[in-house]
Amino acid sequence: MTQKNIRWHDHQIQRSDRSKQKSQKPCMIWFTGLSGAGKSTVANALDDLLFEHGNHTYLLDGDNVRHGLNRDLGFSDVDRVENIRRIGEVGRLFTDAGLIVLSAFISPFRSDRQMVRTLLPVGEFIEVFISTDLSVCEERDPKGLYKKARAGEIKHFTGIDSAYEAPQSPELLIDAGAQSVEQCAQEIFDYLKHREYI
Repeated sequence: MTQKNIRWHDHQIQRSDRSKQKSQKPCMIWFTGLSGAGKSTVANALDDLLFEHGNHTYLLDGDNVRHGLNRDLGFSDVDRVENIRRIGEVGRLFTDAGLIVLSAFISPFRSDRQMVRTLLPVGEFIEVFISTDLSVCEERDPKGLYKKARAGEIKHFTGIDSAYEAPQSPELLIDAGAQSVEQCAQEIFDYLKHREYI
């Protein structure tokens, strides 16, 4: 719904000023993959690595965001779309502040991830597909969710009775089932450094 009588207020300090102040190029690193793939674990490891090198970051995690900003949303397809839309808008504000934003969300639909990409300037959305195989995710099952989904206790569970649309051309494809967490984080860090985000 379009609001009347509102307009965008341009700030005197521009995103380029904030980027220069922090000696980094803002971006949104979007971790996507199945539950248990290692998105949050790898995102946390990368966050630590970036922090150690003096970079300015913020990590948005799916569960954490649902405790506050998105606590009114469930897990239907409609609510999942709205969940990602809100995160995209928050991420856009954070990148405008010059931050490197790490976002760890299943985000099962390609159209939703593409919608977030279009919110940001070209080159500032980095899709990282944590492509860990479903069997590995089920074996890990850190929250016991797959077991409940298989037993029919959880409905609309991604990978079981709700679809996951894998990225077709992500900036990075990481198999967290074949590499250590540290190796995964280092690979993304090297990508950022090589492309002069940091």
